[in-house]
Amino acid sequence: MERVTFHSDESGFCVLRVKARGHRELVTIIGTLPEVRAGEYVQAKGRWRLDKQYGQQFRAEVIETTPPDTVEGVEKYLASGLIKGIGPVLASRLVRAFGQRVFEIIDRDPHNLTYVAGIGATRKAKIAAAWDEQKAIREIMVFLHSHKVSTSRAFRVFKAYGNEAIETVQEDPYRLAGDIRGIGFKTADVIAESLGISKQSDLRARAGVEYALQELTSQGHCGYGRDELVEMAAKLLEIPGEIITSAVEHLLCDGRLVAHTIDMGAGPVPAVFLANLDHSEGSLASDLIARQSGPHPCPSIDVAKAIAWVQQKTGLELASQQRRAVELACRSKAMVITGGPGVGKTTIINSIVKIMRAKGLTVVLAAPTGRAAKRMSEATRTSASTIHRLLVFDPKRGGFRHDASHPLSGDVFIIDEASMLDVTLAWQLIRAIPHEAALVLVGDVDQLPSVGPGCVLRDIIDSGRVPVCRLTEVFRQAARSAIVTNAHRINQGRMPTFPLEKVASPAETDFYMVQADDPDRAVEVLRALVCEHIPAKFGFDRVDGIQVLSPMQRGVLGCRNLNDVLQRALNPSGPAVERFGWTFRVGDKVMQMVNDYDKDVFNGDIGRVAGIDEVEQELTVTFDGRPVKYDLRELDELHLCYATTVHKSQGSEYPAVVMPVHTQHYVMLQRNLLYTAVTRGRKLVVMVGTKKALAIAVRNMDARRRVTMLKQRLQGAADEPVLPGYNAGRDQENVT
Repeated sequence: MERVTFHSDESGFCVLRVKARGHRELVTIIGTLPEVRAGEYVQAKGRWRLDKQYGQQFRAEVIETTPPDTVEGVEKYLASGLIKGIGPVLASRLVRAFGQRVFEIIDRDPHNLTYVAGIGATRKAKIAAAWDEQKAIREIMVFLHSHKVSTSRAFRVFKAYGNEAIETVQEDPYRLAGDIRGIGFKTADVIAESLGISKQSDLRARAGVEYALQELTSQGHCGYGRDELVEMAAKLLEIPGEIITSAVEHLLCDGRLVAHTIDMGAGPVPAVFLANLDHSEGSLASDLIARQSGPHPCPSIDVAKAIAWVQQKTGLELASQQRRAVELACRSKAMVITGGPGVGKTTIINSIVKIMRAKGLTVVLAAPTGRAAKRMSEATRTSASTIHRLLVFDPKRGGFRHDASHPLSGDVFIIDEASMLDVTLAWQLIRAIPHEAALVLVGDVDQLPSVGPGCVLRDIIDSGRVPVCRLTEVFRQAARSAIVTNAHRINQGRMPTFPLEKVASPAETDFYMVQADDPDRAVEVLRALVCEHIPAKFGFDRVDGIQVLSPMQRGVLGCRNLNDVLQRALNPSGPAVERFGWTFRVGDKVMQMVNDYDKDVFNGDIGRVAGIDEVEQELTVTFDGRPVKYDLRELDELHLCYATTVHKSQGSEYPAVVMPVHTQHYVMLQRNLLYTAVTRGRKLVVMVGTKKALAIAVRNMDARRRVTMLKQRLQGAADEPVLPGYNAGRDQENVT
């Protein structure tokens, strides 16, 4: 094999250029292989075919590979990136030193490697470890491939199960769906069928029920109606409902599911919850009620004098609603402050921080995302952290270091962007806050709910068990912004207004709509806005200053296509690597898609690709100036981020936001999604698309309700009356 023209990590499909006996020119072979390296020997069985475009090709039904046994082949094989730490230069030295025995030396006598220039004890150990790892991963690849499954996740299977990977998967292939990112139930089901596991087996039925519930949690539900779940799983697995019902009973007896009765709107119905979410919700409700007892950590103060003092310190006069929020924060051990843009939430946080610190209290600030924490820190001139970094992940324990037995240190905890808290993170945070400390949750309840399961902020507010200040007054300075006024119009179900139909001088307005009925035309308009017009007229950086937010991943106006278009326009050339369907190039803007505690990077973090090392098989991304290295086999953690979804933008603000709004996005056009997108723009918002699509989004309140029990648990957790400060009405002034 002289050259690998193409190889898909997902399907194994490959196009190879091979030097074959009896052929003067290189032969093109097309087929499938789990992994392929230049220099290997290939034996292919199939038939010849004359392609009109590409000429004569050999279409292989079966391809087998064996390691090379010539000096030239061995060198090419080693230089192909097979082993981390060995590039073309070192491959040449190794072959000169050991000839065809180099594989045997690496495998059995790696200490001899140190006789080669450039290899010391550390590099020797690294090469030996990489060789062992490569052998194990290759075995997993062959195993997965033999069961008609993509081999692109073989590295993650190896990381999860080590050398027992194949044995573990053979014992219970459905474990893959829960343990390995990127491998779902359907993939595990293919392996199970190939291993001879019956379609109607109890193992498959139980795994299918848990998979169905996991899919529902990705839609925000913590549980689901039992009858609906049985029907859904039976349809998904194509087996009788009686088998599913038996599987549900088995999972309930095992404690993997928990039964409840919930009100879905048409009266009480039996429901089932995943055990971990049930525990998180129940513990969160109990904690929120319990922590309201006992004295506030702030000593008794004259709040009116404290407010007068803080107004003098900041030079800002607090409005009546803001005064009430500060007053409540001085006497409530747990409370919520909610409101839209321009209502002064940041001013309130700053005031509370100054008053509490003046009284000698330790104030801890945190938010779900790095950008939100940074904004909080800049506004208060006080250090703020992400929740994940505040809790400190401990790899040895497999969980956070701070919990109820090892609580955080502090007197007052203020958590911003609380609408982003899913039920699991909320419970992990609140159980780590000392019982005697005060808790202030700040957020906009009208934004999209959390990406993860639960509807924490809304459930807390609607329960009536925690004091709430709803801020409704938009301040005069903020009201001058069309972004702020239009955000409130959208939230009230009214169409936004566009003072100017064309992008004019920056002083005239900060909110525009550019009409583009045809999706392909809209893509071109969007590209021109990002790459040319907005930077020229407003001075924003084309990459860091402008963020495209789309309602969806798929489609012409979805993030996937927009990222391809913008990458070609903004970063068309330079060192690159292709993995998992993405091309990552030095200089690209990328987003972390999952929490990676080992790397200390979290879902939603945005960085720039700083370097690609083909010898070490690593890609480096800088996040806020901090370099983070990724094995090339881990790049499924990253996506290009010239465009991202509105959901992924939660907790962030950008100087300029460009948003496609088109009927192509019909299923995702919702008021809270549009409202969330608009409130992400700090200085400029430009919409591209049709006013018809905009009107659909404004009208659509998204009636789909998340199945949660936090509100019900809070209301049933104590017999105390509704606490003062609660305001259930969206449009009423809050009562304290």
